[in-house]
This record gives sequence, structure tokens and C-alpha cells, in this order.
Amino acid sequence: MGLFDRLRGTHSPRVAFLGLEGVPHGLIEDEPEVFPSLTALAEEGSSGPIDSTLPPETSACWPALTSGMNPGETGVYGFQDREIGSYDTYVPMGRDVQVDRVWDRVTTAGRQATVMNVPVTFPPQRNVQRMVSGFLSPDIDKAAHPDELRTYLSESGYMLSVNAKLGHKQDKTAFLEHAHETLEKRAEAFKRYVTHDDWDLFMGVFMTPDRVNHFLWEAYATGGSDREAFLEFYRTLDRYVGEIREALPDDVTLVVGSAHGFTTLAYDVYCNEWLEREGWLSYDGDDHGSLADIDDETRAYSLVSGRFYLNLDEREPRGSVPADEYDAVRAELKTELEAMTGPDGTPVAKRVVEQETAFRGDHDAIAPDLVMIPNDGFDLKAGFRPHEHVFDASGPRTGMHTFDDAALLIDHPDAIVEDADLLDVVPTLLTLLDVEYGRTTFDGASLI
Repeated sequence: MGLFDRLRGTHSPRVAFLGLEGVPHGLIEDEPEVFPSLTALAEEGSSGPIDSTLPPETSACWPALTSGMNPGETGVYGFQDREIGSYDTYVPMGRDVQVDRVWDRVTTAGRQATVMNVPVTFPPQRNVQRMVSGFLSPDIDKAAHPDELRTYLSESGYMLSVNAKLGHKQDKTAFLEHAHETLEKRAEAFKRYVTHDDWDLFMGVFMTPDRVNHFLWEAYATGGSDREAFLEFYRTLDRYVGEIREALPDDVTLVVGSAHGFTTLAYDVYCNEWLEREGWLSYDGDDHGSLADIDDETRAYSLVSGRFYLNLDEREPRGSVPADEYDAVRAELKTELEAMTGPDGTPVAKRVVEQETAFRGDHDAIAPDLVMIPNDGFDLKAGFRPHEHVFDASGPRTGMHTFDDAALLIDHPDAIVEDADLLDVVPTLLTLLDVEYGRTTFDGASLI
């Protein structure tokens, strides 16, 4: 029992969730000597691969993981979303998430939550015990609350994110040095606040693994020159996880998870370039660079990652597809996407999913009509600038997200991680916390 519980005279269960963004379960399972701490956690509790959400993109994944609800409820479908009834797009931030997240439910129950570096949380919520926003936050002064947290992070050299531009260089030395520095400062901050012993839910995310995987995954998978540096980064991450686990009070259950898997990237696939060449998309002039530049003849367009929209009459401002032809035109596009092949004849699509299969909820007005789950190696891009080729093998990234093989590890004897996905995380955390919720509240279910 922690000091916090002794002082308040009650003993409520507590949970710490550590996010390891981009770490696939298969990597942990394949490299037990690199991950002794996580391997021990898996052996003492329960672990397994879980499915992500559609699309498996950070901006869509974390609102789903932290709410237990699909994007049709969260209202966040990816890094770039479309305004209702407009061709304007925006980058979703914390206030665009349309549902309560797990720390909101904990706070409503009269408990305390510390939230650090969770993606899609900017600006930080003032009604939470302490929060530093994650992915896409501008700077610590604006991203941290309250003053004590902001001051500590500023003075300690805490960094919100690794400099991904360094990963574009052929020599990864500077990138890896910055990745290690970012990781170290993140671990120091997490250890400081888990030992504060004044919270019921601690949720902290290590974002750096995702960045390392994007630029070094191929080296790991193929035995390239940076493979050992890749593994050394993960040895360090695992050591920090072990140190945080040791620092946790005895009454805390540890849960560790990632929001998507990873695999080797062979081609960037420019979906709007493909749509243009196949006659689905056209522009109002040669100087185009945004969704607003499509012309009235366009029948379909794409947003990252793998989201396809019909240019539907009465939904889009200049829609060309009549509502009574929606089903037929969507079926035609789905058939063509399923037939799409890469330069070597490999099918690009593992599966193409209809809107009503992937999403449900009050915020589906901006949901894509189709979502492609690609085969490994095909990283689906959007953008509206012209490209010389549909398939580009020359990009700086060598790793890509996958829908399958996210990781979940639960340090609890009654946990069973089987046939699970991101939407099961929040019900599991609330069950461990003894916070009540309705049977139909979430799209997922507790794994306890």
C-alpha cells in the first residue's frame, strides 16, 4: 500500500499504463535477450498481440486506445481529417476527440490521473491532476499543466519528441543520439512521477520507438549496418521499463501496450496519384496541392492512411457521385482497389473495408467510405501534389505501421490477452481500477 492510500485511509486499486508506441509484440517475442524486463512481465502476467484500429495511424489509434471507442465515436480518423460539408482539412488535436478518455472517467469517479505524452492530447486538460501533451504539441510551456510539472520538465531538459528530420540522413548517428537523449529524459520524468504516489492512474507514452522503427526497421529485419544500434536502443528502453516497474508502489498493476505493429516498408504508395491515373480524380488546374483543388469531375479522393472517399453529391460541396449511385460506385472503387498491384505484381491490398464495417457512432459524417489495409511493404500515402510515380522506393523511411501485432502486456494473474484489440484497453484499465462502467459503454471488453 502506498503512502497516498495510507494518508487518505482507503485502499483503491491503482494502475500504471506505459505506452511503447510502435513496438510490435513479435519484436518482444523474437528478442527475449533484448527485452528481459518485458519478457519477465509477460511470463508473470499475460501478454499477446492485439489488433490496432483503422487506419493504424497514431492520430486515430490513441484516441481509440484511450477511450475504448472506435473512430466513429471519437471523431478522429487520422493525421488529417476533413471538415463536415467542406474540402478544408485539419490536424486533429485533443479537443477534437469527441468522447471521454480513460483519465476523464477516473477523474469523474473522484480519483486522480497523471497523463504524460499521450498522443492527441494538446492542449493539456486543466481538470486532470497533471498532464503533459504528446505528439504534435508545440512546446513544453504550452503543453504542460500544472506549473510544477511545467517547471520541472523545462528545467530537466525534457523533450516532447525526437527530431525525426535527423532520421532522413543516411548516417543515423545524430538521429540515434537524439533518440537516446529523448528516451532518457522521458524515463527520468516517468520515474519521478510514478514515485510521487499521489495518483490512481498513471499513463505515460514512450513515442521514440515509433520514430526509430520508421528509420531503422529495415536494418533490423535484414541485418543491415544499423541493426545493432537498433537493438541497443531497445535494450535501453527495456531497462527503463524495468526501472519504472521496480519504482512502482506495491499496490499498482502495470500494463504495457502499443497502438500498432510494424513491418518493413518497400514502397510509399501515392493513392491520389493512382486515383488520378485511373480516372477517379482530377484537378482544377496543374498547380494543385490540397483537397480543395479537386475539380467537379472527381469521383473519389484519398486521405492518409488508406482512407478513400467518394466525392458524394450533397455531402461534399462539389460532389459528382449521386446519392442513388453510392453503393454501385463504391463497389466499383473497391473492386479496383482490390485489383491494384505493385511494381512486382504483388497485390497492394490485404483487405478493403466498407465504412459501416469499420466505424459506427455519432461522428461518422467524416468517416471514409472505404479503408484499405495494405499488404506488408506498401505504405499508403495521400497528398495532392503531383508525383512522378505511384510507387516510390526511394523514401527515407524503411518501416511502416501495421494493423496487426500491436503489443499488450498485463501484470495481473487474471488477465487473458487473446483475440483482443485496442478497444479492450480502457475497459481493462477501469476493471483493474474498480471504476464502474456500463456493459455497453465501450466498443471493447475487459480482459480481466
